[in-house]
Amino acid sequence: MEQQIDHTVYLALGSNLGERAENLHCALRSFPPHVQVLAASSVYETQPWGYLDQPPFLNQVIAAKTRLTPQALLVYLKQIEEDMGRQATFRYGPRLIDLDILFYDDVILNLPGLTIPHPQLAERAFVLVPLAELNPDLLHPLLGKTIRQLLAKIDTGGVRKVATGSSQEG
Repeated sequence: MEQQIDHTVYLALGSNLGERAENLHCALRSFPPHVQVLAASSVYETQPWGYLDQPPFLNQVIAAKTRLTPQALLVYLKQIEEDMGRQATFRYGPRLIDLDILFYDDVILNLPGLTIPHPQLAERAFVLVPLAELNPDLLHPLLGKTIRQLLAKIDTGGVRKVATGSSQEG
């Protein structure tokens, strides 16, 4: 399901089980050949969102290029999660790895199981802080606001940059 055009995507990575930093690194290494990482944010430790009785997360955002359609990209990311050993739990529950499509060019898509831009993006400091590090002037195509403007409206107190011991750039 590849197209011949390179699409710019922003993906969120999160992990709160096992070796969290290694889980993020493993996901980054798993992206090629269908997802080429252009830039990776710093890694941030954040408190859980949605369901609070679980360990803290490490979160990161990447900018990448892909030729996959949005639907094919979702299938590809879910396969990486499965290959890494993610087990199905419950909504907002603990996870070894979580890979989400935040933006796909300036596409607005609302299909069963796939909404682009990510529907909770504007509420989540753990996504907006690393996203702002990569592209603060990126315009949210539905809300008509930049990432910087969205970030200014939320509490970022629970988001802390962490050193992971190796370069995150791909």
